Amino acid sequence: MSALRIAVAGAAGCMGRTVIRAIAESDGLALAAALVRTGTAHLGVQRGPPVGVALTDDAVSALSAADAVVDFSTPQASVRLAEMTAKAGVPHVIGTTGFSADQDQQIEAAARETAIVKSANMSVGVALLANLVKLAAEALPDFDIEILEMHHRRKVDAPSGTALLLGRAAADGRSMRLQPRELSQGTRAKGTVGFASLRGGTVVGEHAVILAGPYERVVLSHTAEDRMIFARGALLAAQWAQGRPSGLYGMNDVLGLPG
Repeated sequence: MSALRIAVAGAAGCMGRTVIRAIAESDGLALAAALVRTGTAHLGVQRGPPVGVALTDDAVSALSAADAVVDFSTPQASVRLAEMTAKAGVPHVIGTTGFSADQDQQIEAAARETAIVKSANMSVGVALLANLVKLAAEALPDFDIEILEMHHRRKVDAPSGTALLLGRAAADGRSMRLQPRELSQGTRAKGTVGFASLRGGTVVGEHAVILAGPYERVVLSHTAEDRMIFARGALLAAQWAQGRPSGLYGMNDVLGLPG
């Protein structure tokens, strides 16, 4: 059986390099292309031992050589690539975060033409955590919910995409729209979800969901110790997406979890 050919978008970034390493360490997977933005200084540099693939900005050629795309790039690049994967009919796994509402809609439109797996966090542990948060929020309707997250100093978006994913899970558990709590003076408004973002050092990712009730608290948490967990989850999603009908999927679909 031939190896599944993966094109990696954002190949010069931390996550892109991690995905390429994960492909090299996996049986049944092969690096088909390593995409970077036009004008990058890394063009032509080899990636992907033991057989090197040159970094390229030619997305058309990359898609023609791939069975799936794993994308940890930027919101703008992911939207453009989604339009191209839709036309090519190539499954697209998106781990990029920080999308605007309009960009989310553009990706949803592209998913009418191909299978797109999109998640703010590709970790299987976080997917399970989100389900636990939803269950806890439903079971403890009068408890206040606060979400604390910490990442490395170079992370741009805040709250993190994972924190928002967990916030939406809590809101879903209570059948309400997510209402982030403003950090201002005054008493806490009922039905809101609070977010606190910390940035520093080389932290890969830490998230804690705190459900605080009268005289007791429930804390559900996840700690990412290596970016490889996100890469492996994304590659699992790329394998799962093969032969799937067009649509927008998440890690719950990949893992067969509810929600």
